[in-house]
Formats: sequence, structure tokens, C-alpha cells
Amino acid sequence: MSEIRTELPAITITESDFERLDRLAAVAAKTFPRTADFLAREIARANIVDSSARPPGVVGMGTAVAYRDDVTGNERTVTLVFPDEADLAAGKISVLTPVGAALIGLSAGQSIEWRTPGGGVRSLTVLRVGDGA
Repeated sequence: MSEIRTELPAITITESDFERLDRLAAVAAKTFPRTADFLAREIARANIVDSSARPPGVVGMGTAVAYRDDVTGNERTVTLVFPDEADLAAGKISVLTPVGAALIGLSAGQSIEWRTPGGGVRSLTVLRVGDGA
């Protein structure tokens, strides 16, 4: 079994995103328990900032982000959205997916690792944030 880095990167979330994501994680706990728990843990450890003060270059809801899957080397650009707006064909990924929950609050250059339900390790690195990434 691969070892996972235990140190998590610092993340920043706006107060309005935090409130909505906190409710989403609670509501989704029965339907998607693993992902809802992952999302809840991520937002619980976040630095919360005023909704008008999200620093540039931080992944928030509705933000375009380019990231690299560090396991496969594949790069992808997506927009992080709430589940009702998700549309993979249009590049809109739900925050209630493992990748979406991992991306929230990260900044360009940061990486995060987590263990998959099957015991594998996923690792993503944010390459660019905003303006179509």
C-alpha cells in the first residue's frame, strides 16, 4: 500500500462558500458519505475569509482551475460548481466529487493527496486558477 503524505496544504474559502458547502456536506452525508465526509473535513480546516476578500488565485466555487493528476500526469481544466450545475461535457465538475472536494480552497502550485475508497492514492497539483485557467 502506498504511503500518503499526512501534511495537508493550507486552503482558503470565502464565508459564503463555507456556509453553502457546510450545508451541502451535511445534506449529502447519507447519499455520498465518503465524499461528503472528505468535503466536510476540508472546509473545517480552511482559513475562512470575507466573501468579498477571496485572494486571487484561490479555487472557489465557480472558479476555473487547471490541475494535473500527479499519478497519471494528465492535465485538465474545469470549473468547480455545486452538484446541480455539474456538467462534465462542459468542464463543470461538482465539489461533491473527490476531485472537486480536493480542489476547493487550493492555490496555484499546491498539491493534495488522499486515499481512494479502493485503497489507492490520488494526488493533484493546481497549475492555474481563474480566467479560464
